[in-house]
Amino acid sequence: MHYRNPVLSGFHPDPSVCRSGEDYYLVTSSFEYSPGVPLFHSKDLVHWEPIGHCLTRPEQLDLSKAWTSGGIYAPTIRFREGIFYMTTTNVSGGGNFIVYTDHPRGEWSDPIYVDQPGIDPDLFFGDDGTVYFSTSWDRDGQGIYQSRIDLATGRRLSDIKLVWKGTGGQFPEAPHLYRIGEWHYLLIAEGGTEYGHMATVARSTQPDGPFESCPYNPILTHRSLQRPIQATGHADFVQTPDGHWWAVFLGIRPAGYPMRHHLGRETFLAPVAWTADGWPVIGEGGTVLETMAADGLALSPPPAPSVRDHFEAASLAPAWLLLRTPNPPHWTLAERASCLTLRGTSATLNDGGAPAFVGRRQQHFACRASAKMNFEPQRDGEEAGLTVFMNERFHYEIAVTRIRGENKVIFRRRIGSLWKVEHETPWTEASIVLTIRADREHYAFGFASGEEEPFWFGRGECAMLATEVAGGFTGVILAMYATGNGAESRTPAQFDWFDYEALD
Repeated sequence: MHYRNPVLSGFHPDPSVCRSGEDYYLVTSSFEYSPGVPLFHSKDLVHWEPIGHCLTRPEQLDLSKAWTSGGIYAPTIRFREGIFYMTTTNVSGGGNFIVYTDHPRGEWSDPIYVDQPGIDPDLFFGDDGTVYFSTSWDRDGQGIYQSRIDLATGRRLSDIKLVWKGTGGQFPEAPHLYRIGEWHYLLIAEGGTEYGHMATVARSTQPDGPFESCPYNPILTHRSLQRPIQATGHADFVQTPDGHWWAVFLGIRPAGYPMRHHLGRETFLAPVAWTADGWPVIGEGGTVLETMAADGLALSPPPAPSVRDHFEAASLAPAWLLLRTPNPPHWTLAERASCLTLRGTSATLNDGGAPAFVGRRQQHFACRASAKMNFEPQRDGEEAGLTVFMNERFHYEIAVTRIRGENKVIFRRRIGSLWKVEHETPWTEASIVLTIRADREHYAFGFASGEEEPFWFGRGECAMLATEVAGGFTGVILAMYATGNGAESRTPAQFDWFDYEALD
């Protein structure tokens, strides 16, 4: 049997994984989006079910000062003696912290802040109960720094010590420490989260070193290779119940030439082989494929994809996310049955703030997203619709708005300093179905009065929203939004349903 990479497509970077019995749990970074740290469950490491988020409450997640690609950086999830622990960094406020739970589908604890700087924190539990906390920092040169901590309070019990600088690649980061047999293995990322990315490893008889570098490093990289998967790195190991080892890691899938990627960094899976002298190597000699053998994995049938969300539940499904943390919330599911209501504020998609915005990741190059919206703006500037959003300087939208006393459908681009309404047409109906269709190179934008084929109204290049153009660490989000464009909107935008359908 075989499986397809990525196992989590779209913007799911910096994966970390743990196992509890027959169950696997995985987390990824969330940056300026909330809720924070999406959480997934799997029985086979290939098919992942979104089950919620680790950071769902204001006490856990403050994104009020989060800049673009700020907020929540790389998490680590670990399981020990019936408790799940997740540690991460809020680079926009608070630093490194730990939350925990005995039931991952439920609520996680308030944060325990750790008295150690740096990013990409890791937790390791020694055989004697000592808890080691490692981060990527640059005090005495870039490298991995470690201390012993009190898990209950986050207080340091030792000085912070530089334990490994890596193999010479820039930005040694993403440390993960494991006890395997007689050795402690320290797995890190180097080369920056770009086309020179790689995973390297060292080992020691003690958890705090000294560490010996693997002679086969890097044990994972696609640098300088002509492969459809690029920028592989930032890995984490997990052992199956029958003793096999696997790695989850991030990578990208560029589209076109020159290489540009807009879906974001995604989560990939590969087996870990062990050399005769006891070193791990990921995949096929440090490289991976889109289709790989699932040897040792009992694959379960993939779940049928859900296309339409009618907003009938009491809360948003785990796939939905908000831009930063609106306070007060600018959305509700309670105003009308089977309906998501957005109320626009002065914040717009061009601001580094928290507009009324409910979106989901674009997970496929070829896909189609549609929404039925009820919205009759009463004042100039009131606007609502769909956006293809990378950040506040790079996005497209199709929307209904009021211009000089007349309601219109518009298609608009924001590409860096260029901001332009390219098409507009009068619209007098109360409801509208807005549609975005994507392939590897373009987005098409259309509208209709019902569920008939849309009138295609605008077109934009995917490459203009790619990380290589727009910058940042995230990926494209397809979102419903509303704004008063500088003033509070008096008119709610009500969405009866939202469709997302993969076409590839």
